[in-house]
Amino acid sequence: MSYRAPTKDMLFAMTELAHLEAVAQLPGFEDAGPDTAAAVLEECARLNEDVIAPLNWEGDKAPSFLKDGQVTTSAGFKDAFRQFAQGGWQGLQHPSAFGGQGLPKTIGAACGEILNSANLSFALCPLLTDGAIEALLTAGSEQQQATYIPKMVDGTWTGTMNLTEPQAGSDLSLVRTRAEPQPDGSYKIFGTKIYITYGEHDMAENIVHLVLARVQGAPEGVKGISLFIVPKYLVQPDGSLGQRNDVHCVSLEHKMGIKASPTAVLQYGDHGGAIGYLVGQENRGLEYMFIMMNAARYAVGVQGIAISERAYQKAVQYARDRVQSRPVDGSMNSAAPIIHHPDVKRMLLTMRAVTEGCRAMATVAAAAFDAAHAHPDAAVRAQNQAFYEFMVPLVKGYSTEMSLEVTSLGIQVHGGMGFIEETGAAQYYRDAKILTIYEGTTAIQANDLIGRKTARDGGAGARGLAAQIEFTEQALAASSSIHARAMLTRLKSARQAFLDVVDFVVAQSKVNPNGVFAGSVPYLMLAGNLMSGWQMARALLVAEDKLGQAQDAEFMKAKIATCRVYADHILSRAPGLRDAIVEGSEGVTAMAFEAF
Repeated sequence: MSYRAPTKDMLFAMTELAHLEAVAQLPGFEDAGPDTAAAVLEECARLNEDVIAPLNWEGDKAPSFLKDGQVTTSAGFKDAFRQFAQGGWQGLQHPSAFGGQGLPKTIGAACGEILNSANLSFALCPLLTDGAIEALLTAGSEQQQATYIPKMVDGTWTGTMNLTEPQAGSDLSLVRTRAEPQPDGSYKIFGTKIYITYGEHDMAENIVHLVLARVQGAPEGVKGISLFIVPKYLVQPDGSLGQRNDVHCVSLEHKMGIKASPTAVLQYGDHGGAIGYLVGQENRGLEYMFIMMNAARYAVGVQGIAISERAYQKAVQYARDRVQSRPVDGSMNSAAPIIHHPDVKRMLLTMRAVTEGCRAMATVAAAAFDAAHAHPDAAVRAQNQAFYEFMVPLVKGYSTEMSLEVTSLGIQVHGGMGFIEETGAAQYYRDAKILTIYEGTTAIQANDLIGRKTARDGGAGARGLAAQIEFTEQALAASSSIHARAMLTRLKSARQAFLDVVDFVVAQSKVNPNGVFAGSVPYLMLAGNLMSGWQMARALLVAEDKLGQAQDAEFMKAKIATCRVYADHILSRAPGLRDAIVEGSEGVTAMAFEAF
């Protein structure tokens, strides 16, 4: 079936939960109110539904390929990227001073979801370019910014992130790519980088590689890593392209999913040394790269939401069309579309509730990012920055882990046909798996949640969020609705489970670190579930309040039902996760290594 962007739900999350009107009052975002958001989403939906989404399945069947050192992307990608760039979509969130549109992340994240739902493999190129732009905006010199950012913003050039090496995966202290200083202030780069998304392709004139490397004599470990710009083609003083740099794609990975996205092995310096330019100061490269990684981590979380939405839409269409068996309640005398069967309906509603819950969480986090960067009050900026930073591992980790459940359910709705590639349902499951791995595995996100976001401040930030949730509980308690009361029971139980885990983490992280980190991913899943459930509780209250507005009555009814499903079928998992974390660590730590 064709993809249709869920713009109505996106606008609901923006306006009712993320308070877009308040975002539009921030300096620089004055024109970014609900009307602008609606117009931007409409245009974004048109491009992605008509041009980019139809390439998704074809790209899976006929991926990008490497021949004679050149990568040819899947049929239609190059022209689609041209339209994407000409429409200004790469520069949506970037400063107008560099040719961007300067829109808030609250709107940009929704457009990112639409793009990724349309074609996850295609969307990875803009995603990495966004990260490269963010890194240079923060750490690049004025000259570097002027040289590279406008070309990336307008889509003439694209960007990459070069971290991983054959011996250095998530542990970047093992990076061995070296950088040799040159008399003119540049560096020569030598080494191998792997898993480089869109490290070579034919969609843009130039590729701006941001590369982690060690300058000769630098300290060992992460303290000795520097960041360099290494363009595919060197840039002349007048901005034109010069000679080909000494960086070459030597192979492409053959992957389980996202097959149309070229994942390159790049070799630097085989012919005398690739010319690179230091970003910021020597030995601060990891600090700068984390800017890019944080932007990418949030974006990957949005990818999880996006692939869930696509799988959900496909499953609903199949359930409406597939006729099999009579309904168990006897309401029909002949075989009916399977959407009438209770278990199919349960699966579809689970898919929908998870997707909408994660979307709401990510949208609220995006609004906090906007306030953290643009609010005139420093205290408000700091408060929003702390909230956003707490949410990033949840948006990334929870949304992507749940996308595996959603895409798996999508196959299950299809039954045996879901296991057949021709239906397309399996592609979403295969594509989704990488989301829990790249830009930091779920365990890495969970370690961040425990170490930096919970233990470091003694649980103060986590408890502060729980206190905010209590205010929503009070609003639920004031409602006479059975749905609000049901949500109250589940939300209160989940919040208490969360607080129990926070207490456990704070008390045990130093004296029993193995026991605490054995429950790190369950803690992330509990926290993500709670924060998504909190937003669904808020959505429920809004929907019930607006139910009397005739033009939105059907939407609000569906929102209420979806929120109730989230409460009863998803939020209800939280107490079990609490028990596994607080009481279940001994079983994990007790097993001797020799017993495996």
